[in-house]
Amino acid sequence: MHNLRPFHLAVPVQDLNECRIFYRDLLGMQEGRSDDKWVDFNFYGHQFVIHETKQNSLIAYNHVDGHGVPVPHFGVVLTMDDWEKLALKLRASNIKFIIEPYIRFKGMPGEQATMFFLDPSGNALEFKAFNNLEMLFQK
Repeated sequence: MHNLRPFHLAVPVQDLNECRIFYRDLLGMQEGRSDDKWVDFNFYGHQFVIHETKQNSLIAYNHVDGHGVPVPHFGVVLTMDDWEKLALKLRASNIKFIIEPYIRFKGMPGEQATMFFLDPSGNALEFKAFNNLEMLFQK
């Protein structure tokens, strides 16, 4: 892989404070700059911003490996150890999963751990991990 540069992603939220607590306190993201209607976070080295708006986001579902995957969604690829720790933390916090933590594409190229859940405003997140990161783009 070439030098990875941080991405910037901004998503709409309906309650800025509720989502600020979700991303900061539950997911452990470091808060950066903020204003009355937006908050920056360090999302595993990437710039992630929540913007308060009254508009709802639309989610569709696409079937992958027998599960309805929400689209759009975003997330990050973790180490397997960090993924397992996050899954335990989310279960202990009674997060309602769209797709429970499991191993997708078992025994195939691209085998990965994955889980999907929503933030308090309905934005879909996916956190995944590979035992071998070289499999990330494997066909």
